[in-house]
Amino acid sequence: MVSKVNRGKSILASLDWSIVFVYLLLVFIGWISIYAAVYDEDHSGIVDMSQRYGMQLIWIFAGLVVALVMLLLDVRFYSVFANYVYLAIMLLLVFVLFFGIEVNGAKSWIAIGNVRLQPAEMAKVATALALAKLMSGHSFKLDRISSIAKIATLILIPVVLIFLQHDVGSALVFVSFIIMFYREGLSGWVMSLFVFLIAIFFLSLTLDPYVIYLIITGASFAVYAVLSRRFMRAILLAVTFACIYICAGIATDWLDITVSNEIVALACCGIFIVGGLYKALKNKPHYIYVIVAFFIATAVFSYSVDYVVDNVLEPHQRVRIENLVGKNIDLQKTGYNVHQSEIAIGSGRFTGKGFLQGTQTRYNYVPEQSTDFIFCTIGEEWGFIGCFVVITLYLILSIRLVLISERQKSTFARIYGYCVVSIIFFHFFINIAMTIGLAPVIGIPLPFISYGGSSLWTFTALLFIMLKLDASRFQ
Repeated sequence: MVSKVNRGKSILASLDWSIVFVYLLLVFIGWISIYAAVYDEDHSGIVDMSQRYGMQLIWIFAGLVVALVMLLLDVRFYSVFANYVYLAIMLLLVFVLFFGIEVNGAKSWIAIGNVRLQPAEMAKVATALALAKLMSGHSFKLDRISSIAKIATLILIPVVLIFLQHDVGSALVFVSFIIMFYREGLSGWVMSLFVFLIAIFFLSLTLDPYVIYLIITGASFAVYAVLSRRFMRAILLAVTFACIYICAGIATDWLDITVSNEIVALACCGIFIVGGLYKALKNKPHYIYVIVAFFIATAVFSYSVDYVVDNVLEPHQRVRIENLVGKNIDLQKTGYNVHQSEIAIGSGRFTGKGFLQGTQTRYNYVPEQSTDFIFCTIGEEWGFIGCFVVITLYLILSIRLVLISERQKSTFARIYGYCVVSIIFFHFFINIAMTIGLAPVIGIPLPFISYGGSSLWTFTALLFIMLKLDASRFQ
C-alpha cells in the first residue's frame, strides 16, 4: 500500500503540469464552445444531458478517468503490450466493416447502447504504440528495405480498413507520421518529395497538363543541380530544354501541324528521359537514374490525379476538392459549409460578438458547427483574439511535446512522443485550415474541442500515455 502511495506521489511530482494545464484549458474552451454552438433557450442549463453540451460533460469526466488510468498503468505495459493493442484495434476495425453503423456516409461507428464509439480514432493510439515498439527495436534500421516494409504494413493496414469504411479524413491522418519518420532519420529528400507531390496533386487539378510537365522537368533540373553540384550545367540544360520546347512549338505552327501543347511537352520530356539515360549509361553517375525515376514517377502521378479524383473518391469528396481549387464552386450546395464558416469567422472581427451572440452560430447557418466546424464558433464569438489564443495553445502544446520527447532516455518514448505531436498537429492544422477554406473538408475533429467522446478519449489517451512515459523516464 505504501509503495502504491509513493508511486502515486512520484507520478504527480514528475508530471508535466504545463501540458496538463493546456489540456484542461482546451477541453474547457471546447465545452463552452459546444454550448454556444447548439444553444437552445428552452434548454439553457449547461449540464442539460439532453443536449450535446450536457453529453460532452459526461465525455469530459470519462476522459479524465481515461487520463487517470493511463497514468496509473505500469509504464512497461505500453511497450510490452503495444502489438497486442494494435492487433485488437485492427480486429475491431474489421468488425466495424460488417456490423458498424453508418453516420454521414461513413460506416465507422459501433453502437453500445446510446454510446457510439469510433474505432478509427483508437487506431491512431494503437498505431503510434506499434510504430514506437517496432522502431525502438535493436535490429531496426530506417534505411533498410525490410524495415520500411514493416512500417508500411503497420500503417497501411489501418489506412485500408478505414478507407473501406469511407472515412477518408481519418485515414489521411496517418500521413502525419512522416513528421516522426523525419525526426528518426528519414531523408530530407523524402520530405521534399512528399511536399512536391501534394503541390502537384492540386496543380494537376487546375493547370493544363503541359504546364505540369514543364514544372516537373524544372524540378528535375533542380534535383540534378543539387546532386551533381554543377549548377551552371543544370542552368544550361534547363535553358536548352526550354529552347527545344519553344522551337518545337514554333515548328508545329510553321508546318501547320495540329498537335496539342501536351503532346509537344511529352515529346520534349521524352528527349529529357532519353538524354538522361544516355548520360547515365555513358558516365554511370548513379544519381541520373534517381532523377529519371523521379521524373517518370511524378509525371505518372500527375497523370493519375484526374482518374483518382473522378473514379476513386466519393462524389462529395471530389466536389470538396474542386471547390478548394476553384473549380465548380457552388456556394449554395457543396461550398456552403466553408462559405458560411468563413462568414462566421470574418464577422467576429477583432474581439468577437460575445458569448452566445453569434448569429451564424445561433441560427445554424454552419452545418456540423459543434464538431468539424467548431472553430467558426470561436471565431465568431471571440474574434481574432479568441482564434489567436486557441492557436497559441495548440502551438504551446506541440512545442512542449517536442521538448519532452527530446529529453526521453527511451527510444520507444521518444518515437511515441513524436507520433503524438504528428497526430495532434495534423488535426489542428487541417481542421482550422478547412474552416477558413485553405484545405478540403475531410471531416476531422479539432483536438479536445470538437464534440464527441471517441475523439476526446483518443486524444486524452495519446497525451497522457506520453505524460506517463515522461514521468517515468528516470525509472
